[in-house]
Amino acid sequence: MKIAIVESGGKQYRAVEGSTVDVDRLAREVGEKFDFERVLLVSDEDNVMVGTPTVSVKVSASVVDHVKGPKVTSFKYRPKKRIRVKGGHRHQYTRLMIESIG
Repeated sequence: MKIAIVESGGKQYRAVEGSTVDVDRLAREVGEKFDFERVLLVSDEDNVMVGTPTVSVKVSASVVDHVKGPKVTSFKYRPKKRIRVKGGHRHQYTRLMIESIG
């Protein structure tokens, strides 16, 4: 099983062949295929390649869907002042299918 650590949007993700990864929203269409530019580590059973800072291995992915994350609520409260503010948001993610590593 091949495993790679890739960087997208300043965050690092563990990519396994045939699995999906949720990354921060990318400006790409559903079904579009692309390669990650920064691959930091590649592991294949007993062989491990660590980059300084990157490895020259190609990790291919395709966009499966654009999804929203779970709802996060924030609540501000000031006692004895009648101030109560409830707000929140749902983060936007792009679901990627890792097709091949190397």
